[in-house]
Amino acid sequence: MPHVVKKKPTIESRQIIAQSRFFQIEQMDLVFSNGVKAQYERLCGSAASAVMMVPMADPHNIILIREYAAGIEGYELTFPKGRIETGETPEQAGQRELMEEIGFGARRIVPLRDVYLAPGYSDYHCHILLAQDLYPQKLKGDEPEPIETLTWPVDDIGSLLNQSDLTEARSLLALFLLRDYLAATGA
Repeated sequence: MPHVVKKKPTIESRQIIAQSRFFQIEQMDLVFSNGVKAQYERLCGSAASAVMMVPMADPHNIILIREYAAGIEGYELTFPKGRIETGETPEQAGQRELMEEIGFGARRIVPLRDVYLAPGYSDYHCHILLAQDLYPQKLKGDEPEPIETLTWPVDDIGSLLNQSDLTEARSLLALFLLRDYLAATGA
């Protein structure tokens, strides 16, 4: 089926209606190509670009972390991640996050996919990267408590996908991307 390219709505006005340390809520007044006017709100701001690293401890094991997730008020199994600071590339931010959260750097970083978390109401963008050929390197992080790390066999990703404390969509997607990448490269 052919893709129809629609004309983007015209932005008549925009204003910040709320702000926190990490996010702003922007109100946008739009006019669509058919003349319909609508008002949208979106999250945007300084935390809008992030990186998630999928570290491979060796060709047969990945490293995950368990950390507190305030949104669900509980601990979540996930991968090292964080925002991209001003002036950093995704790869540089990923290296920093690995060193801060699991005490390793990576000699090889492979982009797996760039995704938007919820493009209907947020400009939050995440780079999912594979980290291979790890070496010990620790940086002081900004976490309020030590992060638990855990190693998981790559050939048991199926059972990892069923863990009750692994619910974050980015982490689940990262596991599917990893599985596809390893199958395609024969690793």
